[in-house]
Amino acid sequence: MKGALKPEAAAEMIPDGASLLIGGFMAVGSPERLIDAMVERGTKDLTVIANDTAMPGKGTGKLISAGMVSRVIASHIGLNPETQAKMIAGEISCELVPQGTLVERIRAGGMGLGGVLTPTGIGTEVEDGKQVIEVEGNRYLLETPIKADFALIGAWQADYVGNLAYLLTAHNFNPVMALAGKVVIAEPESIVPVGVIAPDAVKTPGVLVDHLLIRPN
Repeated sequence: MKGALKPEAAAEMIPDGASLLIGGFMAVGSPERLIDAMVERGTKDLTVIANDTAMPGKGTGKLISAGMVSRVIASHIGLNPETQAKMIAGEISCELVPQGTLVERIRAGGMGLGGVLTPTGIGTEVEDGKQVIEVEGNRYLLETPIKADFALIGAWQADYVGNLAYLLTAHNFNPVMALAGKVVIAEPESIVPVGVIAPDAVKTPGVLVDHLLIRPN
């Protein structure tokens, strides 16, 4: 089976100071077992790129509570009071990015594009310090690509060669993040023989996936 790892071994691969793309939408689609193993290991000074920081005790919120994160790039932190408190205290640097812009910046990083032109943020403080480009009389912000050392992915199913399928809200960030991580570690709910996942249900092809977390049983 492709790159099979226990969560503890996967967590040991991630050094202090690493940048992490972590899938999930309020923890739906987050790799919970891998996050738990990271908390147990106590890695420090992480940059977390995610839609959100979930809530205390869930998803990426566990990393925040454990004091492992020094920088967050996310679309919102509104449901995690611990992230807010650490930002106000200067313990965490937070870059808030409009949700659609965040997805497109990650996609640009994964596809090798030079950036994204978007009207979102024009005329607001989001525009401060950014390059503005005019196209056909309209003004756009140039938003730079996002990539990371690791992409940590939660999936519904994987097969033995690493093809991944997702359910419902887990589609929102996981597939695009799998494009933009130098090392992709996927945590599926189940691992099935090749052929069980229908070809048109594969949203992340196995060629992008470096490691699969094995199931406890």
